[in-house]
Amino acid sequence: MDALKELRKIAEKIYDDLANARVPAIQLPSRTKSNIKFDDRYRVWKYGSQKITRAANTLAGAYMLLRTVYTLDFIRQMIEQRKTSTLRELYYISEGWGDAKFHSQDESDKLAEDLEILTNRLREDLKLRPEEDGARVIGDIVIEEVTRKGEKRRIHCQDDVGDSGYSIPYNVEKEKIKFIETNADKVIAIETGGMFDRLVENEFDEKSNAILVHLKGQPARSTRRFIKRLNEELNLPVIVFTDGDPWSYRIFASVAYGAIKTAHISEYLATPSAQFLGVTPSDIVNYDLPSDALTKEDIDALNSELSDPRFHDDFWINEIKLQLEIKKKAEQQALAKYGLDYVTDVYLPEKLAEMGYEM
Repeated sequence: MDALKELRKIAEKIYDDLANARVPAIQLPSRTKSNIKFDDRYRVWKYGSQKITRAANTLAGAYMLLRTVYTLDFIRQMIEQRKTSTLRELYYISEGWGDAKFHSQDESDKLAEDLEILTNRLREDLKLRPEEDGARVIGDIVIEEVTRKGEKRRIHCQDDVGDSGYSIPYNVEKEKIKFIETNADKVIAIETGGMFDRLVENEFDEKSNAILVHLKGQPARSTRRFIKRLNEELNLPVIVFTDGDPWSYRIFASVAYGAIKTAHISEYLATPSAQFLGVTPSDIVNYDLPSDALTKEDIDALNSELSDPRFHDDFWINEIKLQLEIKKKAEQQALAKYGLDYVTDVYLPEKLAEMGYEM
């Protein structure tokens, strides 16, 4: 397995250093903010050229390399035994590692990220999984999923699911999930569960010929990876529908351009062609939506976004400036002011038409 080969390279480097009387050391990109750059060509966050060295020339460095070796061996065992571990379990299992145990889960989480960087593999390849699962999907698409017993099962994400839809697993790579066929012509990613349920109840997936994906707030990595695969492999445009506040704009940005925390794997998670549908500050005005006043934290976040390269285009600059002017924010559910069907009968058809998508 490729992941196992990459892990062995790390262990062999440490062994060779010891065998040749060198201080054991590994080198990886610096995670400082100054070394995380927004790649204008690929429209994603990436690490720069700055490197740091973790060496056993200090007690802290020696302990970190010791933890690294124990973690490498733990992952090796999982791969060979076809098991997985949550990040939380990794932290607790280190209690049996003596001096190599982690002092906090933050330490073990960061080491897991280091191993992703060093191996150029996703943590799912290393059999490490998060506590949170992916979100929900409803739409005209057939997925072939490998069950826990190794059998292949085909699921139509409209006909073979209940109201909650198909649940995205933590591993959405091709060895686990394949897209067999779809008649949908777009993906609509929705921030809140309430709005996702409204669109499902109103059968908007069928009316708009869309695959609906619930982002569940800030989306899990598996959700972002799932969306990216739909976009790349099925050539489906991705449209993001969120609340109208600065934190929701960042949810869109994480889907489209990635996040600083996952800069090392942005090319696996980000969908740079994703489009933002709303709720926009212009919508708050044009649809006369119920709204709340911006807080100081909201205003600070909006001002920060004006200098964020992910929001450096005329659309975002104009919308953010308008929001700072009207000092209002609104939720998706504010559209219920005009009735439960308004969002699917009026708002979304109008917004999609503006973007060039016909119902």
